[in-house]
Amino acid sequence: MADFAIGIDIGGTNTKFGVVDKNGHILSQDRLLTNKHDAVQDFIDELHEKLQPMIAVNGGPQNFTGIGIGAPNGNYYTGNIEYAANLKWRGIIPFAMMVSDKFGLKVKLTNDANAAAMGEMMYGCAKGMKHFIVITLGTGVGSGIVVDGKIVLGHDGFAGELGHTIIRPGGRMHKGTGIRGTLESYASATGVRETAIEMLTEHPHVESLLRDYSINDLITSQTVYECATKGDKIANDVFEFTGQILGEALANFVMFSSPEAIVLFGGLTKAGDLIMNPTRQAMEANLIQVFKNKVSLMFSELKEADAAILGASALVWE
Repeated sequence: MADFAIGIDIGGTNTKFGVVDKNGHILSQDRLLTNKHDAVQDFIDELHEKLQPMIAVNGGPQNFTGIGIGAPNGNYYTGNIEYAANLKWRGIIPFAMMVSDKFGLKVKLTNDANAAAMGEMMYGCAKGMKHFIVITLGTGVGSGIVVDGKIVLGHDGFAGELGHTIIRPGGRMHKGTGIRGTLESYASATGVRETAIEMLTEHPHVESLLRDYSINDLITSQTVYECATKGDKIANDVFEFTGQILGEALANFVMFSSPEAIVLFGGLTKAGDLIMNPTRQAMEANLIQVFKNKVSLMFSELKEADAAILGASALVWE
């Protein structure tokens, strides 16, 4: 049996990848900008260029069992990326086949949040759990749902798109899908930025450190976090509002699958208690009695890149 696998996590902003051994250790890793290339083949070519030295130093392709990939709208059954809202590449992309052709290795692909859930189940805080949900809070909002120890895929491979569920009917327009009021429109890093801009516009006379930043370029979820830690009212209100919406959505998800835990993962979790406290409060407030105080809400304990890389690599271990 081969000693190594490659795990690739394609996010809306960054693509992270690494070489993983059979014990779940990431031996080397790197990243590239996902939307740097307009053509998907150019993206795969850069990926190949960056991974080749890692493959060579570990004995060449013959020492690798394959490549596992987590990608937005990645279909486990077909190996295609299909109509991904947060990627430049439109339509149906036969991504697994293209990567296999380039690398000469077996390739398996799944949804990026499903890969993160596999990483949590094998190596993270969900180890030993058979019922849990991973929510990825990054450029978008993804989800991996585990029931009876298995990732929920549905009949077509696309089950569990919780980020696109409507939580505010008629609400904010999601630019990628054209649908109004989805969870992703509010609880993603992009959504935090939009909420900050809206609050600054709606309350022009309220002083805020955020007004020192250019709305077009410099207001990000990170700048909102930095201002919130300095006691800025609008920045703190942004996280209260975001947590309220996320918590309401999580209450719906709890009542759907009755998980043992919900694991929050991704860049927005760096806000810590600013996002966790209002989320937990709103979740519990919107649960019926039979579900109250039963579900652990926690942050992933794995490094942000590691869970998805490990989970993706697990796809090709046999």
